Amino acid sequence: MSWHDEEGLSRARAELERRGIVSGYLLAPDISESWARCLAAGLDPRWPPPVQVAEPALLREERERHDVVRRLALAEMHSLFHQIAGTNYLIAFAAPGGMLLETLADRTFLMTARRSGICPGGLWSEPARGTNALGTVSATARPITVHGGEHFFSQFSGLTCTAAPIFGPDEQLAGVLDASSDCRSRQQHTRALVWLAATHIENSLFRDHHHAAVVLAFHSRAEYLRTPGAGLIAINPDGTVVGSNAQARFLLQGLPLLTGGRFEELFRTSFSAMVDRARHRDRLMLQDVVGSSFVASAENLHAPRQVPFPAASRPRPQLRFVATDPAVAAAVRLVEQAAPRRLPILIGGATGTGKELLARHAHVAAGRPGPFVPVNCAAMPKSLIESELFGHSEGAFTGARRQGAKGLVEEANRGTLFLDEIGDMPIDLQSVLLRLLDDWMVRPVGGGRVRHVDVLLVAATNADLQQRVAAGLFRADLFYRLNTIEVRLPPLAERSDFAELVAALLSECAPGSVIAPDALEYLEARPWPGNIRELHSALVRLTLGASPCEIDLAAVTRVVGSSAAPAVQRSGMSLRASVRARIAAVYGQEESNISRTARRLGVSRNTVYRAIRHSSSGPEPVAQRGDAACVAPDNSPPARH
Repeated sequence: MSWHDEEGLSRARAELERRGIVSGYLLAPDISESWARCLAAGLDPRWPPPVQVAEPALLREERERHDVVRRLALAEMHSLFHQIAGTNYLIAFAAPGGMLLETLADRTFLMTARRSGICPGGLWSEPARGTNALGTVSATARPITVHGGEHFFSQFSGLTCTAAPIFGPDEQLAGVLDASSDCRSRQQHTRALVWLAATHIENSLFRDHHHAAVVLAFHSRAEYLRTPGAGLIAINPDGTVVGSNAQARFLLQGLPLLTGGRFEELFRTSFSAMVDRARHRDRLMLQDVVGSSFVASAENLHAPRQVPFPAASRPRPQLRFVATDPAVAAAVRLVEQAAPRRLPILIGGATGTGKELLARHAHVAAGRPGPFVPVNCAAMPKSLIESELFGHSEGAFTGARRQGAKGLVEEANRGTLFLDEIGDMPIDLQSVLLRLLDDWMVRPVGGGRVRHVDVLLVAATNADLQQRVAAGLFRADLFYRLNTIEVRLPPLAERSDFAELVAALLSECAPGSVIAPDALEYLEARPWPGNIRELHSALVRLTLGASPCEIDLAAVTRVVGSSAAPAVQRSGMSLRASVRARIAAVYGQEESNISRTARRLGVSRNTVYRAIRHSSSGPEPVAQRGDAACVAPDNSPPARH
């Protein structure tokens, strides 16, 4: 039976109405059509099929296949995670076929997610899980919200799920972004936030794909030029149009916006004249051939742009730590001393403080010739953790590969194994990890040849492991083996070098950009519960469009909100005086060189001059903040803090 059949639609509507979801003409067509497809596929709403989770090797293959969009999605997921208020919610990204590749969940939602198979590798297509936002978008390539009993299987009736498609430059479905929460915390604006994040990803994919072409951004209203609502057109140096996004096609509807066409067929100016004007001004006015006016800006005028997330085939620059705070500098030195000796390292700190980046720094400091292999212990299903880590032999379990497979520990041989969220590893598997630390022998699930490995083990957690030991949730003997070297990264609210951190992150996402002192002060006064990751996302949004750019207070309040949290007290000095004091300190370190100081801090020369001029007038009251350090990449793609 085809889902187009009236019989299927009637059965779907009857079941939905029986549940009391909605009645008669108010029934959403997308929901009833999804139910019809599920019924046609042989699903019975009374009998949900077992949870399906792909084996680790297949998950890795899917992640590699969709690497660029996955990395771009991760950046937006972190931003979206902090924009959605309340508790018990999850953000997920899936491949076009419905396999989950990445998830972010608050701890309240974590148990629900694990029981339901909402984890990397989970299969959420309609044939696997019935009507659900993610699977329905995979089937239709249209955004949707599925609320409560609209889900095909009643086990998901306590959830509200919103998903949006992500299209690649070829206009094909590249992935699906989903936000799920319990029905009690349903938010009307979630759909708009998910759509906005999906559009950000699409535009980044477009720019990534056309990094060697001139990209023209345009809109009929100037205030929308730096937003996802801008049209994007990619043009080769000879003036040939090689691509356009959906918004460009909407703004220029009726015109021959076809790949292979000429720029002059769209606008009342030559391509070379537009480029010449764009080289000397940030914005320019354009008219299309029928007389409509647009504000525009052009990117990639001089050289191919450094894309934010390189494909796997492009070399990834090494990362470095900037640790000017004494406490963090001491932690970095300790890691640098321990890593070459292959001592286990445990990194503590809140989410977003830079634990993975410090682990990567340990890998580089140790000079390991093998790969850096990250593992999220909280994201793996309990049934797959052991085979994921240690591999399996042929026939070890249902779905095992015919030739068996090696695990992540063996893949990290001569390299570094990074176990993130180690505190969430099931206690019955902790003994297996403890045995590995005893002899460094890998024993595949189901038997097979035992192999010796040379691995630097770095673990990270945002939990208090000693409390988990006391509660019987973590083995004491494993804890004492892991914390041979233990360091902790402070939250952003306790950092004293906020200005340098902002400068370092700006040099990564928008080289040459500067920020006004009052804008910097405003950012510093905010609480930043998401720490460096949240700050990085805010700076990326502030620098969308032109690069380099000047960030003023108006832009900051527009992007991050108009109500900054009250500044905490620091040594009786005000934030403004603190910023001036920091500039003065760097000015001294740079041997009174104003240009070098400005470049290091990411501010203008006039800002440095004013700070030095005011420093002789004595201190003024400033807010209290603790010591901290700065974590930043060196000409690298945005790091996952």
